[in-house]
Amino acid sequence: MKARILVIDDNPDIAHALKVLFTINNIDCEHRLTPEEGLTGLNDGNYDLVIQDMNFTKDTTSGEEGIELFNEIRRRFNDLPIILMTAWTHLETAVELVKSGASDYISKPWDDDKLIITINNLLELSELQQAQRSYAVTHNKKRQALAQKYDLCGLRFQSDAMFDLLQITTQVAHAEVSVLITGPNGSGKEKIAEIVQANSSCKTGPFIKVNVGALSQDLMAAELFGAEAGSYTGITKRRIGRFELANNGTLFLDEIGNLSLDGQAKLLRVLETGEFERIGGSETLKVKVRIISATNADIKKAIANGDFREDLYYRLNVIELPLIALNQRKSDILPLAELFLGGEFQLTEMACHTLKHYTWPGNIRELKNVMQRASLLAKDKMIDSDVLGLTVELPNTIAKMTNEEVTESDINTAINNAGGVISEAAKLLGLSRSALYRRMKKFEISI
Repeated sequence: MKARILVIDDNPDIAHALKVLFTINNIDCEHRLTPEEGLTGLNDGNYDLVIQDMNFTKDTTSGEEGIELFNEIRRRFNDLPIILMTAWTHLETAVELVKSGASDYISKPWDDDKLIITINNLLELSELQQAQRSYAVTHNKKRQALAQKYDLCGLRFQSDAMFDLLQITTQVAHAEVSVLITGPNGSGKEKIAEIVQANSSCKTGPFIKVNVGALSQDLMAAELFGAEAGSYTGITKRRIGRFELANNGTLFLDEIGNLSLDGQAKLLRVLETGEFERIGGSETLKVKVRIISATNADIKKAIANGDFREDLYYRLNVIELPLIALNQRKSDILPLAELFLGGEFQLTEMACHTLKHYTWPGNIRELKNVMQRASLLAKDKMIDSDVLGLTVELPNTIAKMTNEEVTESDINTAINNAGGVISEAAKLLGLSRSALYRRMKKFEISI
């Protein structure tokens, strides 16, 4: 299908010359003489690109008419590529409009070959941007459908990585199998456990949580399995253990990688038989409990070192749900920050920039603490970077290079730091989006 270009220029000769050039190059072209006719044509037709003049009234050279037309086109058709046509005397105005979102400019007289190359590049970039927007819309619909079908326990996310994980999480939640959630400290493992439980067949049953890594060897058995009165010093009445409390429900064992070998052996017996005795008791109790465990440790390495039982690992890890660090899913940072602020505060652009470029070694837990502190220090309900208390080392690419100095490595770094958002990456590099797309095409970089 041929591309369609609308030329808005008060000079019919220029329009005719452009139409001949475009026809030779298999591009459809139409012409309007005035800004008003041009806007009407855009409303009535479906164009892929606009070329507009900067002056339309005789003896007018200020460029104000072109600026007004550009702003109106951009307001009505935000994503439509616009090429400005200007005399050399209006070059500064054209450059300023390019910074404001114009795709490019050509000066009169123009070079036919360069103009066709520019247009073809812009048309290709426009198709790529359209595909990306379509992809984003599709994924937003999928995220909304997931949230409508399942209880996500108030989780906010934007990244594809979290969407993929939640798809698996909700898919396996109903099955009565053990789940092991892995990931760094503070990455949200407990929240994933809550989502598993909320969508499970035992969601109406108890949901008992225990940090087994924080229990001493002496306390572990009493905490998990309970104890009879007088079974050890200081206990004067029967103590009900977590397994018994979780009967017909879910037991979440956090930091399972830190459990002692003795504790692992006792846990394995319960998982194999569903049976246990309270400390100091002779009665064998039988329970039905869904086990969800979590760890930030490398369990396979611990098995190789003899610190974790392989048979227990396979009992716990029927399904593994791996969580990646927050700095590897940067598009989740702002939605989470806004969640922790509770809708009462607004983040400034600089605060957003700082949040997105901080490394977050403490993951979501650290982000939550930072937001709580910032909300206490903020003035007029505005969160600026100065109240975040974060040290951010800006990428070397920011405002330190000319267009010619941008390398393939610089582009990949900027895209990574921007969480895959091209407009943000372009800002980091000091380029327009179209200029960045051209360089991505040159280096064959895709997202």
